[in-house]
Formats: sequence, C-alpha cells, structure tokens
Amino acid sequence: MAPSDTTLSDTTNGGLLLRLRRLLAAVTVRLRSLGRNGSPPEPSPESDDDASCAISRARIEAYVGQPVNDLSLYERALRHRSVLRGQPDGHLESNERLEFLGDAVLGMIVAERLYDEFPDRNEGFLTRIRAKLVNGTMLASYAEALDLGDLLLLSPNMAQGEGRSNPTILADAFEAVLGAVYLDLGFAAAQTFVFDLLDEHVDLETISTQRSNFKSMLLEYVQADGQTQPAYHVIAEEGPSHDRRFTVEVLVANQPLGMGRARSKKQAEQRAAREALERLREEEAEAAVGEKQ
Repeated sequence: MAPSDTTLSDTTNGGLLLRLRRLLAAVTVRLRSLGRNGSPPEPSPESDDDASCAISRARIEAYVGQPVNDLSLYERALRHRSVLRGQPDGHLESNERLEFLGDAVLGMIVAERLYDEFPDRNEGFLTRIRAKLVNGTMLASYAEALDLGDLLLLSPNMAQGEGRSNPTILADAFEAVLGAVYLDLGFAAAQTFVFDLLDEHVDLETISTQRSNFKSMLLEYVQADGQTQPAYHVIAEEGPSHDRRFTVEVLVANQPLGMGRARSKKQAEQRAAREALERLREEEAEAAVGEKQ
C-alpha cells in the first residue's frame, strides 16, 4: 500500500470540518469568478468608472487573487487620510471606516481558523494566539509580504517620506483592503484571502509554542526611552475564591497606559503590559507620521 499523506488532524472531525470549509470557500470564490458557461473569465475590461480611479484594476486583482467588482472600494481602502488634507472634494473618504470593518472581519476569520486548527485547546490559548496573529506588527508584515505599500494613496509629503513603509499605515491599509474584499466579494472570498496568507506566511505550530513576556518587552521599551519602570496595581478583584478575576492597571510615569483582566494577577499584568506596549508603539508611529507631514 502506498504511504498516505493524510495528517492526524485530517482523521479527526475537526480536521475534516476544516478541510470541507476550505473546499467550500474555494468553490464559492471560484464560482464567483466563472462565467455562466463555467469557463474562466476574460480579464476584467476597463470601465468608465475605472478611468476615474487612481489605482489599476489589474494590480488590485493580482493582489486580491481574483476579479473584483467595485474598484472604487479598493481605491478607498488604499487612501490614507493625508490625501484629504486641503482637498475641496468632500466626497472623498479615507480608509478608516473600511479599516474598522476589516478589523472585525479579520478577527472572525482568524478566530474560526484557530478554533478548527486547535480543537483541544482552551479559550485562553486561542485568545493568545489570535492576538499574536492580528496585532499591528503582524498586520504590517502581511502587508509587506504582499507589497501593499506600492499601492498606497498618500499625500506627496508622505509618499516622499517613509509613508509606504510605515508599519501603522501598512497595518491599517491591510485591514481596509480586507474590508473591501468582504463588501465586494463576500465572506468566502475574504476568508480565502486570509487563509491563503496564513498558509503561506505563518507557521501556526511555531507561533502556538511561543510565549511572549510582555512585561519584559514593556520594561525594555520604556527604559530605552529613558522613562521610569512600569508600575502594576490591582484595581479590582471579582468572583468567588474558586473563580477569581483580577483587573490590573499599568502606569508609566504615573500615566495609566494599559489594563488587563484574568484569573491570575500575573496573567492580568501580562495583558495590561501588552495593551500598554501596543499603545506606546501606536503613539510612536503616529508621531513619526506627523513629523513627515
């Protein structure tokens, strides 16, 4: 008998369900892209609306991996707010609303993927891994892997500076484009887009075994900036003794920067440190963007 390439997870109900869902998503996306006679479509013709867009349909379809319908959605997803400064056209909109939507869609897709990928792991594990996969640093790395920076619509000053490589701008644009895919092509297409990206660029098994010490990372960050050591305070204890919940706040230079809630003080401190670290990094990135404008 020839050796089988079926993995252990494929023999479980969870693994089978995951394979069926991926197959269904792929089929749904494929059917969207086929003509009525089942033949592959011709390249999308340029329309009058395309001529008014600041982006190329061919480049967007190459990025998304399939034909798109409403090109203006993707133009909006790539339009940084710096473009709107000093513009008299009030009809233009930045990518911030699509970023909000894409963030929610990404969270749902990643949560479902992890739920199926790790059927025996608890909520805390799944939450921790999801946080690693959807934080700003990871989102920026996804955008860089897809060369999204080249497609961004930026003000002249931002484009001449480091706007196309700014992690915050890249992360926001990635979520906005995902939001556009969802609105334009549906959830199955958005799911396939994210799944393909994870399969190609992320080793879930490796990430699942890595534990981040956010307290140490926060300490190193503030010390490098010449600030005082973070201080952690328990601000609430709730629940019975067998199911206690602790809420911890972290302060840097007497300023509250993060809050975490968990069953143990140590875990709550880690979550507070993670929130503080993300906030400090976002503020640093925004300050850098402001200096370039």
